[in-house]
Amino acid sequence: MSAFSAVRIPFPAVVAARSAGEKPSSPFLCSPAAAPVIHSSPLRSPRLGRPPLAVTSDVLSSQKPLGSNSSPSCQAVISRDEALELYEDMVLGRFFEDMCAQMYYRGKMFGFVHLYNGQEAVSTGFIKLLETRDSVVSTYRDHVHALSKGVPARAVMAELFGKATGCCRGQGGSMHMFSEPHNLLGGFAFIGEGIPVATGAAFSSKYRYEVLKESNRDGLDVTVAFFGDGTCNNGQFLECLNMAQLWKLPIVFVVENNLWAIGMSHLRATSDPEIWKKGPAFGMPGVHVDGMDVLKVREVAVEAIARARNGEGPSLVECETYRFRGHSLADPDELRKADEKSHYAARDPIVGLKKYILEKNLASESELKAIEKKIDDIIEEAVEFADSSPPPPRSQLLENVFADPKGFGIGPDGKYRCEDPKFTEGTAQV
Repeated sequence: MSAFSAVRIPFPAVVAARSAGEKPSSPFLCSPAAAPVIHSSPLRSPRLGRPPLAVTSDVLSSQKPLGSNSSPSCQAVISRDEALELYEDMVLGRFFEDMCAQMYYRGKMFGFVHLYNGQEAVSTGFIKLLETRDSVVSTYRDHVHALSKGVPARAVMAELFGKATGCCRGQGGSMHMFSEPHNLLGGFAFIGEGIPVATGAAFSSKYRYEVLKESNRDGLDVTVAFFGDGTCNNGQFLECLNMAQLWKLPIVFVVENNLWAIGMSHLRATSDPEIWKKGPAFGMPGVHVDGMDVLKVREVAVEAIARARNGEGPSLVECETYRFRGHSLADPDELRKADEKSHYAARDPIVGLKKYILEKNLASESELKAIEKKIDDIIEEAVEFADSSPPPPRSQLLENVFADPKGFGIGPDGKYRCEDPKFTEGTAQV
């Protein structure tokens, strides 16, 4: 059994404990009494005089045996095609990020690069259920979200190389992936700044559907907003939860709780570390799920996306996961304890899914190796494409900066000032 059981808490209520083996058949359709087992944290609050409630993670609870958490839940049923799609997407994300690390240290990428290793179950579990018309809003850890949404690996890699063939023509870089055709509405460098954008996208979807009568027989376009645990103490997060519930917007708020906000432990920064509780506080479902188990994430995602598409409003999903590398490639990762890192490494979501596929005879070892070989080839081609692509021209320097075509970046002759050879005199040539 995985570390967490996904449950719905429809309204604010006193949470009652249940047995470890009890699990609702549907995370969104269980009774309020079917709540997760809550373990007391060893940290005591002198202000309250009692132990605060803590996230039921493997790291925080010594009552969870490691061996029972090493593979996805057998209760989630998927077809062979679905299993292979999930596996391929997760391997793509992992191999891509591993190659990014190589290219960064070879001097092919610049600035901060934040890798997603270990968190693939969250991106794959949600995004592979979306349609092209649905929107995704990401964070600075956005490469894999872009890949899961269908942005070609070569376009993402070229963007990381700062090349004109990148998905943002080299102007976005690692933290600002964007693709209009795929409705990837951007990675955002500052924590929390993508949440209002996602809420606006969800409002746009509802407005088009209900006011402009742009009917779609499949229901509303859905927006999925990804963000981390460090964001959840920011004001715009709470403001957007309120607005989304007030207007019943078709949005799913997905917290990728990897337990660390850069170098700050989640438990040290948050008075109540159970982020999912903030959903019921605003009247929406709050769900806590094992983010190292793609099948459990997918099980919750199916329900949350369906609610949004059917006009039933937003959901808050806390996926407890873990990043296998430092905050960025510039982070030596010395603050997290070795036993904590090794514990989660043993619960690698890709290894767990592979074990599930083989145990259920959904595919053979050779078929999975063929997928890995296919992804290897895609990544190699992406690197070659990015490396051989041209840098952005100087004339692109002020494009997409000023909305007014007669603004600062346009000279009296109607041309971009940066087209003048003297414009960049004395600046470094990249």
